[in-house]
Amino acid sequence: MQFDYEVVFSPKRKKLTITVERDRSIIVKAPTGTGLEKIQAIVESRKQWLYEKTRHTQKYRPPLHPPGKELVNGESLLYLGQNYRLEVVDTVDHISLVNNCFLVPKNQSKRRGEIFREWYIEQAKLVILPRVRHYAECLGASYNQAKITDSKYRWGSCTPKNNVTFNWRLVKAPMFVINYVVIHELTHFLEPNHTPRFWGIIRSQTPHMEKARNWLKVNGSLLDATL
Repeated sequence: MQFDYEVVFSPKRKKLTITVERDRSIIVKAPTGTGLEKIQAIVESRKQWLYEKTRHTQKYRPPLHPPGKELVNGESLLYLGQNYRLEVVDTVDHISLVNNCFLVPKNQSKRRGEIFREWYIEQAKLVILPRVRHYAECLGASYNQAKITDSKYRWGSCTPKNNVTFNWRLVKAPMFVINYVVIHELTHFLEPNHTPRFWGIIRSQTPHMEKARNWLKVNGSLLDATL
């Protein structure tokens, strides 16, 4: 049983970690200077864990629609927790959400992931950033900047400079999930660690915390289904 994996070295890292991404790729993050033989030995020691992770039937399920070279009629994409069918037409010059369908300009269909990535990023700014301002006021939490990013590893994060960032793919999730992730990250400004107080603060702001966490656990991989 052999596994292919990517090694990422960092001078700031103090210990080695292994993660399995949603596309089943294996990433080894190690301190700069760690020997490849040592890395290989650690990977070998985690074989059973890696086997179970890469064959998880829910978190690592295959895409609903394997991506091709261009968008075609009948495909569907997630937005705010709902699937919308695609209609490639020559009557629009930009992506439009009309009558529960995504209308996509025919002359842009070959840009597939790129055109929707741009659209999702703009929607994430419109949907997520106002939620950040709203819940920061509710919590009494202060931050420097809120940004939409293209992270491969997290839905949201806080930075040492008091910035808060969110993965643009989060806009594919239902609003109650978006609210949970926003509240989760802002709560770190009040309580850095995942203590009982931390979870208590989150519960005080959203009655759907467990529902949101379960949704991400079961459906998180679908957020990358077609892009």
